[in-house]
Amino acid sequence: MEIKAIVKPKARENKVEKINENEYKVSVKEKAEDNKANLAVVKLLSKFFKKQVRIKSGLRSKTKIIDVK
Repeated sequence: MEIKAIVKPKARENKVEKINENEYKVSVKEKAEDNKANLAVVKLLSKFFKKQVRIKSGLRSKTKIIDVK
């Protein structure tokens, strides 16, 4: 399954909000430096879906395509 994630780094709290069936807003506390925010997104979405996830595209963008296995 593929989802679209809109990431907000440097947020107050880590959270996942469902916008529609395949689109989510992901807020993470980490800064968007040294891949910290991307790692936090993967960790947070793994807990949210209880499945393995990886970033398919958008490593340097706020809009990412995530592969949920």
